[in-house]
Amino acid sequence: MIAKEFLDMLGQKSVIREIFAYGSERAKEIGYENVFDYSLGNPSVPAPKEFADKIIELLTNEDPMTIHGYSPSLGIPSVRQAVADSLNRRFQMNYTMEHIFMTSAAASAIAHALRCVTVPGDEVITFAPYFSEYVPYITKTGAKLKVVPADTESFQINFEAFDEIMNEKVMAIVINTPNNPSGSVYSEETLKKLAAYLEEKEQQYSHPIYIISDEPYREIVFNGDKAPYVAKYYKNTLTCYSFSKSVSLPGERIGYIAVGPECEGAEVLADMCGQISRGIGHNCPSSLIQLALPSILDKTSDLSVYETNKNILYKALTDMGFECVEPGGTFYMFPRALEPDAKAFCNKALKYDLLLVPGDGFECAGHFRMAYCIPTEKVERSLTAFEKLVKEYK
Repeated sequence: MIAKEFLDMLGQKSVIREIFAYGSERAKEIGYENVFDYSLGNPSVPAPKEFADKIIELLTNEDPMTIHGYSPSLGIPSVRQAVADSLNRRFQMNYTMEHIFMTSAAASAIAHALRCVTVPGDEVITFAPYFSEYVPYITKTGAKLKVVPADTESFQINFEAFDEIMNEKVMAIVINTPNNPSGSVYSEETLKKLAAYLEEKEQQYSHPIYIISDEPYREIVFNGDKAPYVAKYYKNTLTCYSFSKSVSLPGERIGYIAVGPECEGAEVLADMCGQISRGIGHNCPSSLIQLALPSILDKTSDLSVYETNKNILYKALTDMGFECVEPGGTFYMFPRALEPDAKAFCNKALKYDLLLVPGDGFECAGHFRMAYCIPTEKVERSLTAFEKLVKEYK
């Protein structure tokens, strides 16, 4: 008999992926340049040249067994050390190689981190709006997901609602800052308040409560600001990172977990990830890609186009009458739809070849997400389509 649990998931496919697939088919009919596809967060700028140069160098000069052979279960030691050194330089931390576990990007990092600190029956809290794939990441561990409703005025943490669902069964909090889908960046004030609250609850419940910090957009921050590094504010933090967004390597599937050096269990958690891999078939990322990473650890792609696109869209859409919290980072915007039913709104947008994602899947009904990682000229041309859509509501 086939597994009914996963068979049932076929009826719960990603709305984002389905809209993207629609856009691909529509592009065959009218041309890609005429489809304003704001559905998928696929970076639109190239990776730093140093990465390609390093790949070529490795393929040309390195021993084939080194670049194509299995890496150790926890990742290549020199790469783990390089990641630790980079984090220490940039955020004044004191990681060592033993705190780093190399993963197949942030999805794998979160899946491992959850299994490190929860058992079936535990509870995990996250804050709306949140990336919808957190649901299978969490529930497939046997833990129960609980969601704090969004503060739609700022998309910071709704602490009053958080306190209402907090209880002693909660073992982990998943946060995402800068945030997909809202684009908001948790302030230092928010993180300090969160840390103080969790420290108080740890004392009350007599067990650690871990922050699993999902940080693939950490370097995409606007107005010359920087995203506060979560692990500096709370010791029991497992940082989950992906190189998919900051250096435009989503297809390479590479990232890491960084276990807070003062975290409870810091001496064993990375090693535990190696054992968790045996159960979920992770089996370590590409040796070649790992070996190329040190060339770009302190670099990013040219991310300026995302801020340019944000500025254009935010001004134009708010001038048209859309309500929107201005993004502080990422390449997402999360305006309020022009009717209560965001799904209906996004369906109407398809008439103008605008591909928008309803906020329902992020547990924030009435909003829609735009992934504006597309060419700026296409952003500008899409404004006419938005104007036509707005006229339907006037």
